[in-house]
Amino acid sequence: MLDPAVEDKIMAATEKIEELAAEPKLIEEKQSVSERRHLFGRRKPLHAALGSGKSADILLWRQKQLSGAIFVSATIIWLLFERIGYHLLPFLCHFLILTLAILFLWSNISSFVNKSPPKFPDIRLSQEMCDCIALLLKDQINQGCLFLREMTTGRDIKRFLSVIFTLWVVSVIGGWFEFLTLMYILFVVLLTAPLLYERNEDLVDAYGKKAGNEIMEALQKLPLPFFKNNKQH
Repeated sequence: MLDPAVEDKIMAATEKIEELAAEPKLIEEKQSVSERRHLFGRRKPLHAALGSGKSADILLWRQKQLSGAIFVSATIIWLLFERIGYHLLPFLCHFLILTLAILFLWSNISSFVNKSPPKFPDIRLSQEMCDCIALLLKDQINQGCLFLREMTTGRDIKRFLSVIFTLWVVSVIGGWFEFLTLMYILFVVLLTAPLLYERNEDLVDAYGKKAGNEIMEALQKLPLPFFKNNKQH
């Protein structure tokens, strides 16, 4: 019978050998996870890809009360305008009338009920903020004009076909719904799709990759030089 100290050393050596043997597999698994591409070529986690801020928390329903309040508000506005037949201009006027009346009464009644009147913040736009907004709008407009110019020159036929197809799909869908209903549907999709995708990420990525391969195979069969060159490469 072996000495207990010797048995402990043998057990420790065996465990060390098993750890060393399993280490390459763990490294390969970590590399495969880090190199894995998600839908639309995304490598970051979904929350990081959405900006990792408050907007990402709202889209992924990390703040359920705020996300639910936004969803309910959008639904009420859609029902008012689309189903009840309320118009935008009367709605804005009535909202401002009600708000101003409540603040006016509150300011005048507060002295009689021994309560402090409402304190309104002094909101002023600084010159620096206005300049930043103007520069941002200028950059976005310039990028849009550059995008349209590059697309119309015929250099990027893939981008041209994708834009034409997207516009055609939007025109077909727009013929099925009113503009406000279409905006509401897009808003609901924007508010619910990220959450559903996060919960079924692996399944959606697998189907998305399969669909993308099938689309590329179909495009390569088209009699266009661009896709023929891609097929040869």
